Amino acid sequence: MKTHIKNLKSIFLLTIITIIATACSKNSDPTPDFDETNLAPFSIEFDNIMGDRTLSLNNTATPYTNAAGEQFSVSQLQYFISNIKLTTATGKTYTVKQDESYFLIKSSDKTTRFAKVNVPESDYTKLTFTIGVDSLRSTMDIAQRKGVLDPAGGMTDGMYWGWNSGYIFFKFEGNSNVISDDVNGDPTGKKAFRYHIGGFGGYSSPTINNIKTVTIDLNKAGIAKVRKDRQSNVHLFVDVMKFFNGSNNFSIAAHPTVMFSQYSTTIAKNLTEMFKHDHTEN
Repeated sequence: MKTHIKNLKSIFLLTIITIIATACSKNSDPTPDFDETNLAPFSIEFDNIMGDRTLSLNNTATPYTNAAGEQFSVSQLQYFISNIKLTTATGKTYTVKQDESYFLIKSSDKTTRFAKVNVPESDYTKLTFTIGVDSLRSTMDIAQRKGVLDPAGGMTDGMYWGWNSGYIFFKFEGNSNVISDDVNGDPTGKKAFRYHIGGFGGYSSPTINNIKTVTIDLNKAGIAKVRKDRQSNVHLFVDVMKFFNGSNNFSIAAHPTVMFSQYSTTIAKNLTEMFKHDHTEN
């Protein structure tokens, strides 16, 4: 009887060990959802517009007008796009390798409007990306922040706060006559507005977290059919007028300068409303 009980305990213990080992094996060596040896080109095009017009810089002859009736021109627009993910109709998600997933879109340089990556061949129905730079990368050693994330280069592009050791996610500048003469004094006499939106909720200011995620359903305007023998490109319109006229609309006169302040978290919510899928080229 004792031997029988001992054997049952041994079998029970062996079964538990087998279950744990199997579970650990599945977690440590999961079956890959995608064939990463068969990557194909994929790109996202960020086509900057202003309402129903193409965005142009320093166009004072035909200024833009926001919902508050304020006329303005644009002198600079730059923003970071990162952490690109693609999802299939069956719900499988491919995340682009992080080191290859950071882009600085500059309105002054049309060659930067494409975020080009390589992903496994598949039909993708959903696109997700981040506006800004995630907290993990923002706090990494500088040696691991190359390319557009190099702080030295960021200082040159004006997309890095040296005093705050943080990236500016979205930089938007221009001029408007509605700005009071005693605000943003400009030596050229221009009345400038400046919106530098950043902050990842880190140690320097934990209450300011302006990292935003955009998810776009590609079904309506065309899914991305990524194949090795062709270039799949998702064409997005980026309506910068939504920065003023989004859910949290505001006037230039009331807020001509917004940088690292609590109010930045209010207008940062408008950023996700700027991106609209126009079509996909396969």
